[in-house]
Amino acid sequence: MKILSKNKIANYSLIASLGLLVILMLSSFVIRITTPPISAAVDAPAKISEIEQFIQVNVLNACGKTGLASEVKNYLLERGFDVVEIGNYDVPLENSVVIDRVGDVNSSRKVAYAMGIKDSFVTTEIDSALYVRSTIIVGKDYFTLKPFSE
Repeated sequence: MKILSKNKIANYSLIASLGLLVILMLSSFVIRITTPPISAAVDAPAKISEIEQFIQVNVLNACGKTGLASEVKNYLLERGFDVVEIGNYDVPLENSVVIDRVGDVNSSRKVAYAMGIKDSFVTTEIDSALYVRSTIIVGKDYFTLKPFSE
C-alpha cells in the first residue's frame, strides 16, 4: 500500500472542493432558470388611507424674490396640499416646473393645475429620499401663476 504524499492529498482536496463548488453553482443556475420570477403586481387595489390622500410637496424659490416660497406654501395649504418643506433653489429658472418624485404623475399634474403650471412643465425625476410626491420650483414667471394672479 502506497502512502500518498502531502502534495497529492492537497491536490485531491482542491479538486474535490472545486468540483463541489461547480455542482453548487450549476444547481443554483438550474433553479434560477426553472423557477418563475416573482410578480410585483398587486392582486387587489389597496385601500387608500386618509394620509395617502394628501399630496406632499416641497416648494423651492428659483426666482430670487424673498418670501415667495412661503406665499406658495400658504396658497397650497389652503387648497389641501401638504407642504413639508420650503427653501431656495440653487439656479435661477425662467419657468416654474413641477417634478414628480415617486412616479405618480397624476399627483404632480394636480399640483401643476393648482399652481397654474402647464403640463409641459411637469417632469419626472424619482428621488424617494425626499419623502414628497412632487417638488415645485417657482421660476421668474411666478407672477403668471395662480397664487399671484388671483
